[in-house]
Amino acid sequence: MNTGLNETHDPNLKSWVESANDPNTDFPIQNLPLCVFLTHDEQDDLDFEAQGVLIGDQVLDINMLLQSGMFDADEYNDVAEVFERPDWSVLARKPDMVREARRVLQRFLRDDSIGGQQVRRLRRKSLRSISETRFVAPFLVANYTDFYASIHHASTVGAMFRPDNPLLPNYKHVPIGYHGRASSIVVSGTDIRRPKGQQSPPDDNPSAGPTFGPCKLLDYELEIGALIGPGNTLGEPISIANARDHIFGLCLLNDWSARDMQKWEYQPLGPFLAKNFASTISPFVVTLEALEPFRCPAEPRPASDPRPLPYLFDENDQRTGGYDITLEVYLQSADMLKRGLSPIRLSRGSFKNLYWTLAQLVTHHTSNGCNLQPGDLLGSGTVSGPTPESRGCLLELTWDGIGPDGKPKPRKPIELPSGEKRIFLADGDTVIFKAFCEREGFRRIGFGECRGTILPAL
Repeated sequence: MNTGLNETHDPNLKSWVESANDPNTDFPIQNLPLCVFLTHDEQDDLDFEAQGVLIGDQVLDINMLLQSGMFDADEYNDVAEVFERPDWSVLARKPDMVREARRVLQRFLRDDSIGGQQVRRLRRKSLRSISETRFVAPFLVANYTDFYASIHHASTVGAMFRPDNPLLPNYKHVPIGYHGRASSIVVSGTDIRRPKGQQSPPDDNPSAGPTFGPCKLLDYELEIGALIGPGNTLGEPISIANARDHIFGLCLLNDWSARDMQKWEYQPLGPFLAKNFASTISPFVVTLEALEPFRCPAEPRPASDPRPLPYLFDENDQRTGGYDITLEVYLQSADMLKRGLSPIRLSRGSFKNLYWTLAQLVTHHTSNGCNLQPGDLLGSGTVSGPTPESRGCLLELTWDGIGPDGKPKPRKPIELPSGEKRIFLADGDTVIFKAFCEREGFRRIGFGECRGTILPAL
């Protein structure tokens, strides 16, 4: 049961922004994801960052609303404080304000909102086309942690190296994660330079020694990123019952991976240069408030699986701690683009298949007293499902299992409409993530896109 539903989720709400009423839009008035974009000051001839929300195919310029005096009334004091900052860090610190901010912005955008000529003029001035807007990261991410929360991903990858024992003994007891590199997080649309690094000796000639050069096995990882809200004081863990209050919103995340470099360096300390060269986030934050209608039970665990330790278990989290989000990956090669061929969908999966919930990730992260801060990013890890078509990376998609001789079969290439084949990413390939939520009785909402194009190594 979704206890956080309110009038902002009413499927009958419509906007005077006509494109927001399209049933196929990612951004109806029930969504209003947050963004930060660049706008130009003609007087000083400077670009500056401004806050906005997405509505249909438009961006609502909140800075414009501030300048108009829309939030000068006493009833808007708290909301005005949030909107006067060039990013969303203040709103993240005040989870109760997210609901109020949604109400205020919805009130302005509703088709039944009242107002005279001045309001109608403000409506026209405060909108800009999404296609003509340059977005920047919605948060300055200071800390980044990547988890390994999909048991389907962990099992498939584990089977490649340990066919008889794919999951390590700790997996079903503890959420596995590692600290990533925040400085190399980039916003969607940023080109990704193919990394260089050390690669292991050939399997048939281990005495040859490692080599250094461009990554040959470049991959994407389909993830959801959770942005932290208030956070906690150093030394004071966040309980599982309160963990959800510390998640501000979700975005799409592509944690690019250099598989050949990873294979060589990850033992004994785990990921390093194979993972920190770039991670791409979508520029739009879908708030947990907007996602309330799409909460669902956590992925059921087999009766034979161990029950999580008490600090990681909460009955309410098991009933409503999942999110029913459909995730898709598309690929377009440089040749496909040149020939006018549309991107091809590689996979479709669901976020509800995660073994560990977002609340469990937050709780475990702080269980030793680690302090999470507003704007910190937690990655879910690759989201894969139980079927081959729901696998969230090429490492899994092209895997064809173990042969009768006990050795891995040759990888199965993906065939593109251009006649090209892919086992891993080639230079010029563009990877596009999309996500959306659907449920009967509610408006469909989406996350937009998270995309990046591979450039050759220097």
